[in-house]
Amino acid sequence: MARIAVAGAGIAGLGVALAAGRAGHDVTLIERDDTPLPPDASSAFGWERHGAPQVRHSHALLARLRNLLRDRYPDVLDALFAAGATTLDFVAMLPDDMDRSPHPGDEDLVALACRRTTFEWVLRRIVLRDGAELVHGVAVRGLRCERGGAAPPLVTGVELSDGTTFDADVVVLANGRRGDPGALLRPHGVEVRERSEDTGIVYYSRFFRLVDGAEYPPQVGPIGGDLDYLKFGVFPGDDRTFSVTLAARSRDTELRRRLQDPDTFLRVAEAIPTTRPYVEPDRSLPITDVYVMAGLLNRRRWFLGDDGAPVVLGLHAVGDAHTCTNPLYGRGCSLALVQAQLLADALEEHGLDHEARALAYEAATERDVTPWYRAAVAQDRLGRAQPAGGDGGANGPVEEARDERAREQAELARSLLRDGLFPALRTDPVVLRAFLRMMNLLAPPDALVTDGDVVTRVMKVYARRGERPPEPPVGPGREELLARL
Repeated sequence: MARIAVAGAGIAGLGVALAAGRAGHDVTLIERDDTPLPPDASSAFGWERHGAPQVRHSHALLARLRNLLRDRYPDVLDALFAAGATTLDFVAMLPDDMDRSPHPGDEDLVALACRRTTFEWVLRRIVLRDGAELVHGVAVRGLRCERGGAAPPLVTGVELSDGTTFDADVVVLANGRRGDPGALLRPHGVEVRERSEDTGIVYYSRFFRLVDGAEYPPQVGPIGGDLDYLKFGVFPGDDRTFSVTLAARSRDTELRRRLQDPDTFLRVAEAIPTTRPYVEPDRSLPITDVYVMAGLLNRRRWFLGDDGAPVVLGLHAVGDAHTCTNPLYGRGCSLALVQAQLLADALEEHGLDHEARALAYEAATERDVTPWYRAAVAQDRLGRAQPAGGDGGANGPVEEARDERAREQAELARSLLRDGLFPALRTDPVVLRAFLRMMNLLAPPDALVTDGDVVTRVMKVYARRGERPPEPPVGPGREELLARL
């Protein structure tokens, strides 16, 4: 049994406590926020989590996360349902005119509708009941290390902001996107290689609750879209709540200023056909102001050196402290739980053989997490490579230095999506299932382009694009929207 100190009691830290604690290890969570457990899930929505500013933004709990709980921790799943979470059965949402014959794996295409605060409240309650210890109101300010010759330093504990120390066999950094492993490791002569790239967006979220007697509009798969200048999504939650997120380009100061106003936010949601039925006054009412989140990064940190050996022993990072992706894609919570389980599995296999455990954990992360980081980087770069005139006046004329080839490739990709993939999703159950599996982390991010059958089906639809009426616009153009406002 190992004594494990976890810096951070958010989703990633609680995931480590759940997985490692159930495996018999002694886990202590060290949380910088003074955050006593609220009495119930409803109260948790008002949880003061200064160290996790995204808790009251939109979150998706994807099928891979739900399946992990179903297969390894069914009592956690039951507790979520008892707290008001519901399922999103994507196969049950197939259009009525689509072939509904069952396919292998349909039982896995089920996600969870649950607010982040409810999910975190249930997890914390369970891990504390399981025996994990929580120290809150203090932060990890330093690391205790031993050094032996040319070997990497071995982390043996942490130094806390109140001046105390805590000894541990394993230290896990799960302190989110604001955590800085480099600052902790640099005094011990360790550099952690890091690559980050701004997503180019700022996003705005607002929560709503269905009115008595109202139900959600019919839904087929995830709810979202991209107007080039504005991305949007709807995220169902527990207790008849849902959130709408609108994401504008970082440089679009005019639209960003307007979206902060609650009334304008609602008018923008009403102007987009996909989100309009959700915010109709006879269906839902807003229950929060508009929450804003900026400084959104895709970032990957490497804890192995160029020679493939660990740069530090006895320490790991999980969740956004290790790899963070654009939160608009809704993968963060699911990947954090997956990565926490990968660490627990490496601990189970290699115990306190620190080097073997680090190598196994980083290899598993490279396999199961890093592809989604790369996909987010590629998708965000595609979004920034606007077609000619695509800035819609948001940023002035397209700079001469913009890569023309990148813009042409981006426009081709948009055409394949608009005139190939999206129409196929409405008619072809094979393509729709492949898309849903990819969106839910059940297939690799490149699955749609490496599956020959799916590619053939999409290209057949794309080839007939001239025979169909033009795809209806996803929403108003930027100038039209601003004129409405």
